[in-house]
Amino acid sequence: MARSRRTSISKRALVSALLCTMLAAPVAGQRGVQLSTTPQELARIWDSGHVSAPLPPLVDHADVVQRLEALAAASPDLFSVEKIGESIEGRSINAVRMGSGGFPVLLWSQMHGDEPTATSALFDLFEYVRSHREEPAVRRILSQLTLHAVPMLNPDGAERFQRRNAQSIDINRDALRLQTPEGRALKALRDRLNPRVGFNLHNQSWRTSVGEPPKPASISLLSVAYDDERSENAGRRLTKKICAVIRDALEPFASGQIGRYDDEFEVRAFGDNITLWGTPVVLIETGPWPSEAPDPALVRLNFVALVSALDALATGQVERADAKRYETLPVNESQMFYVLVRNATVINGAGVPPFTADIGIAANRRVGMANGRRELRLSMTIDDLGDLRTLGGLRTIDATGMTAIPAATDDLQAGQIVDLPEWKAKAATTIAVGQPARLAVLKPAAEPGKYVVEVVLRGTVPLTGQAP
Repeated sequence: MARSRRTSISKRALVSALLCTMLAAPVAGQRGVQLSTTPQELARIWDSGHVSAPLPPLVDHADVVQRLEALAAASPDLFSVEKIGESIEGRSINAVRMGSGGFPVLLWSQMHGDEPTATSALFDLFEYVRSHREEPAVRRILSQLTLHAVPMLNPDGAERFQRRNAQSIDINRDALRLQTPEGRALKALRDRLNPRVGFNLHNQSWRTSVGEPPKPASISLLSVAYDDERSENAGRRLTKKICAVIRDALEPFASGQIGRYDDEFEVRAFGDNITLWGTPVVLIETGPWPSEAPDPALVRLNFVALVSALDALATGQVERADAKRYETLPVNESQMFYVLVRNATVINGAGVPPFTADIGIAANRRVGMANGRRELRLSMTIDDLGDLRTLGGLRTIDATGMTAIPAATDDLQAGQIVDLPEWKAKAATTIAVGQPARLAVLKPAAEPGKYVVEVVLRGTVPLTGQAP
């Protein structure tokens, strides 16, 4: 875990001065919304003071409980922690309360156990409130709002790093039957608090894209509907404006990578029903980021999004937001690969003649135990093969003039000089849809008939928080 870094007195004074300056003039690009702190300054605050771990998937329930206990012990006048229920396997589900304002806000994360980004962002939000509590922007949030945050609603799923709970039920499809204790805890909390707005915090597939040509949909926003007609009442108008605030806050960091989630009403889902029950919900879906170490950038985006939204609510500036900034966001698609190898000559290892193709590779992260510790691994699979010119990749390899071959063993290394394999010979692994992405890309060497290994993909690799 990263250790908390206290802001120095001189830096706090500087930030306070900046905040006062920001209050005097509208922030450029905010479409009339005057935020107390610019998104750029929030990003700098996160850079210098975040406490989130470098790999959110490795944060488990024990980590969450330890952090919550430390939070309440360090600042009991600011934070209170309440156990609101237990998971199927007896793990506590906890809510953090801060602030004393008359506008209650509910935030919950990790309803799906393998969607961890916002859990880390919530702890960065808590740290921001703790370390900047004397500054005008934070004082205003605490005086105007009462925040109730549930980090890690699905601790059993998080322990296994799986979407569903220990019953194998998708909690987010249990809003009506309420067969999961996790769902019942969330419903009871909402009913008791009757929040004015909710933030439903999720992750979406790394295949998710936005725009043309496709870019990664790093953040997708949704003003959640409450009926099949997608009717608009005061609550939906508010959440559309909140989404507009978030879009403008994030565009300096993720221009062209912000999408709009499909607003079709899902009768079983919590966000839709919580909106129907009287708490309009903003859905924030965190998606792919074009880096082999995406987590810090994505946690940072969530932090900036949440603080900007809460600030706009606390000041009332949210009412000045232009809902069209949300409505004109492009809708999510699934046009993105983790790796896209373009225009390779493929020797696929199945004994068929070489052919030219693009290779689209999808990736999933898995958590397992190794030497008594949780370990994160990236598993890559060939998801598509052929002419993929209309799709994009987080990483694109231009293999024009190069050859892709199976890499059944770990012997191949980048820079190695090798012979081209005989295409008629069958390999232990093949380049085919559904197979692990174990392949190498070779380019002709200076010596005739020889090839240089340009890139090797090994199918499954461990992750350490740094680019592998």
